[in-house]
Amino acid sequence: MNSTTRFKLSFMMFLEFFIWGGWFVTLGTFLDKNLSASGPEIGSVFSTQSWGAIIAPFIIGLIADRYFNAEKILGILHIAGAILMYQMYRATDISVFYPYVFVYMVLYMPTLALVNSVSFNQMGDPEKEFSNIRIWGTIGWILAGVLISYFFHWDSQEATANGALKNTFLMSAVASLSLGIFSFLLPKTPPKNKSTEKIKVSEILGLDALKLLKDKNFLIFFISSILICIPLAFYYQNANLFLSKIGMDNPTGKMTIGQVSEVLFLLAIPVFFKKFGFKKTILVGMLAWTVRYLLFAFGNAGELSFMLLLGIALHGICYDFFFVSGQIYTNSKAGDKFKSSAQGLITLATYGVGMLIGFIVAGQITEMYKVNGIEDWKMIWSIPAGIAFVVFLLFSLLFNDKTKTESN
Repeated sequence: MNSTTRFKLSFMMFLEFFIWGGWFVTLGTFLDKNLSASGPEIGSVFSTQSWGAIIAPFIIGLIADRYFNAEKILGILHIAGAILMYQMYRATDISVFYPYVFVYMVLYMPTLALVNSVSFNQMGDPEKEFSNIRIWGTIGWILAGVLISYFFHWDSQEATANGALKNTFLMSAVASLSLGIFSFLLPKTPPKNKSTEKIKVSEILGLDALKLLKDKNFLIFFISSILICIPLAFYYQNANLFLSKIGMDNPTGKMTIGQVSEVLFLLAIPVFFKKFGFKKTILVGMLAWTVRYLLFAFGNAGELSFMLLLGIALHGICYDFFFVSGQIYTNSKAGDKFKSSAQGLITLATYGVGMLIGFIVAGQITEMYKVNGIEDWKMIWSIPAGIAFVVFLLFSLLFNDKTKTESN
């Protein structure tokens, strides 16, 4: 790969995740402070991510893989996204905001697969080259949080009270428009399958891999993957709102510690996976969710702020040790025939079904433990901690895969 192509792909990844991190992290706080949204309404807005994940395979499978170059679709989706993001910036009521965010997420989620497709198409050895490109996405997400907290100060107590967080949508709209235009300069990535054969919906959604569920251990892993997404949704939906409401300074910037942690633990996975195997690795990930939420439940923005920062730093273990390890396990169990279908099925189960359920539950729980507009954060965080621990116990007792694949 030449230096020009490397730069283009790196910049593409940087903007792709700068856009997402530029508004999604502070979304819960924005909805609460700017639009006076209730817990269920906030949950409903966050669930648009899940609907986007469910619909995304159809856009990729029916359009990108058959008719148009990936980089051109990427450009069109991001230009349209910029327009929708600007409308979200202008919205003053949740009923006006929701349709825009719903359509936006349906258009944005497919771009996550498209940037990967454009990247892989230029690589001779993706296993070695991709991580060096993908890391720029994490840097983009981190920079967005740093700008919000330490440069613009949009998430400070005073600025939040004055509605400054709506500017995150304007910033992301500019970034989205930039990536939309830049996408047309990316290396050409023609459709993979121009054949006129009918595409099966089961192939698009990865349903062909349902045969893997006949394996008892894979079925337990599959169900656990859906269930663990319920506590995961609490973090995405409530973490920034929680840190902001209890008075932590620069909450968005400090949440980027989670992304730094994610990069570090991603490097540790191969070693941990090889030494301890799949089951122990994924159990550590599950237990980390419980520990994280207990730290949130009993920490505060004063003398116990270290508990909150430690909870944020656990993001690398929480995410990498469960989701990345799960992808490795799925790949090893699927075999060549079902590799793509199996990964699609797990993505649909987690980011689609699991997160959809999770955001609904998180919204209801948050509203349930709110009195006179004040949240009982100890209870709100203790419940997902309990859910994660139950999943941990069930998986540790029921999963018993002793095959060689767990150490591959």
